[in-house]
Amino acid sequence: MPLFMLACFDKPDSLDLRMATREAHLAYARENLAQVKMAGALLDEAGAMAGSLFIMDVPDRAAVEAFNAADPYQKAGVFGRVDIRGFRASIGTV
Repeated sequence: MPLFMLACFDKPDSLDLRMATREAHLAYARENLAQVKMAGALLDEAGAMAGSLFIMDVPDRAAVEAFNAADPYQKAGVFGRVDIRGFRASIGTV
């Protein structure tokens, strides 16, 4: 299966909404560990959470889109922009 990068960038001034939804988002990610190989928060220049990054092992882009659509952050309207790209690991393990 190919790897995919899912980069989700928060809308401006959405940190309070992110924090209110965080536990549901983390539980959702943990429920999908078969697909999620690595994940974490993207940070702004001040070090505050400003997005989410996933490296996913799924059959196709549609699976990434479905995962993102069901993410509690996406459902709550935290994300302003989402980028999905194929990913090939060259160094390290995923």
